[in-house]
Amino acid sequence: MTHPNRVQPDGAFLATPARGTLTGNRGVLHDGQTIGPARWKHRAWVSCELAFRGRHRAIMPPRQWTALFFLDEAVAMAAGHRPCGQCRHADYRAFVTAWDRAFGPWPGSQAADATIHAARAHPGAQNLKHGTAYVGDLPDGAMFRTGSDIYLKWHGTALPYGPKGYGDPTLLPDGQITALTNPVFRDILAAGYRPRLHSSAARP
Repeated sequence: MTHPNRVQPDGAFLATPARGTLTGNRGVLHDGQTIGPARWKHRAWVSCELAFRGRHRAIMPPRQWTALFFLDEAVAMAAGHRPCGQCRHADYRAFVTAWDRAFGPWPGSQAADATIHAARAHPGAQNLKHGTAYVGDLPDGAMFRTGSDIYLKWHGTALPYGPKGYGDPTLLPDGQITALTNPVFRDILAAGYRPRLHSSAARP
């Protein structure tokens, strides 16, 4: 059974067999085998390895969590997730270092998660915040939308996003766009953090 647990850069949940390269959770979002309307139950949104120390996480264990999936880390960050401090410890340390550069000393995971949550989510546990910006002001690794199309900004180009991967690079658009990556994560990216990207982003 394909569950609607593939998280898109704009926060939408999609049912697709393509799992992506990272997983994560926001608490128990399902009742039996059905995901309800809530999109989070806590503020500690992390992105995790698909397997850790030989263990694979169950998708919908009762009363524990609802497994979510992301194409890659750029998508996970656009959807509001930071790296896990356990299964992705090296990436977590790099994230903390970038936080130190952007905002000053790391305040601890709980305080950082509260700051991130305020930047990414509307009250009500269903919708993410998105604002307008100029694409030239976005750092590499940020994601944005123009019309109904979603892109990753990477090395001065726009990579079209799809659930199975990125398309061929195109020119960055002129004018304002809808920024999907929240302002806190944009500052983290600008401070030197480099997200782990899907292999399709490496095409020339």
